[in-house]
Amino acid sequence: MEEKVGRKEIYEFIGNSIYIPEKKILVMTDLHIGYEETLKDKGVFLPKTQYKKIEEKIENILERVDIKTIIILGDLKHEFGKISDQEWRETKKIINFLESKVKKIILLRGNHDTILGPIAGDKNLEVKDYYIKDGMAFLHGDKKRIEVLDKKIKKIFLGHMHPAITINKGVKKETYKCFLVGKYKDKEIVILPSFFPLVEGSNILVSNTNLDFKFDLKKFNVYIPVEGENKILDFGKVKDMGELV
Repeated sequence: MEEKVGRKEIYEFIGNSIYIPEKKILVMTDLHIGYEETLKDKGVFLPKTQYKKIEEKIENILERVDIKTIIILGDLKHEFGKISDQEWRETKKIINFLESKVKKIILLRGNHDTILGPIAGDKNLEVKDYYIKDGMAFLHGDKKRIEVLDKKIKKIFLGHMHPAITINKGVKKETYKCFLVGKYKDKEIVILPSFFPLVEGSNILVSNTNLDFKFDLKKFNVYIPVEGENKILDFGKVKDMGELV
């Protein structure tokens, strides 16, 4: 594996998010605010630490880079068919927090955001299906949008998949969030890990992508952010990781 600090290109990895220095844009996805209350309704009790962890992670990023715009690639909240008390309270709270830090917030619709509108509208924010800027497209990934396949688009940033990799360490296994970077036709695809702090994600070697794109993930490169450190580990291509699992 190779150790890297971000990508000296249009974008860089930072924590579980993407930073676009020239545009001062931070991209994150899949916060799933309200997860603890959903579990509580099912009889599973977790301490409500999720919001605090998310805010601390964002604070850490904001201390390191200059950000004017934050793009959230969907699934800001967790519940599908309703807005729980926790979601209403903590989603507004995170929007207030972000508004105090950046000039612009762009909310994209994820499959968990079917009724995010009332929260966003209460904060005078629009929920979009996709966002395009300067040859880059941003969307959740559960639904393909024909607009992002325009020949002028050179990079597509996606969420939804929650990519992670499980690696053997002697007799135990560890699962890590990861970025996936590859090609789709003439475009570079960047799949972000979730910003959700309570679950690492789905092992890319055994799970379906759940994306509405037909990617050959075996040809994608795997990048693992090192928790608490400003570095990324380059694990090469997915197809070459069999010996690690």
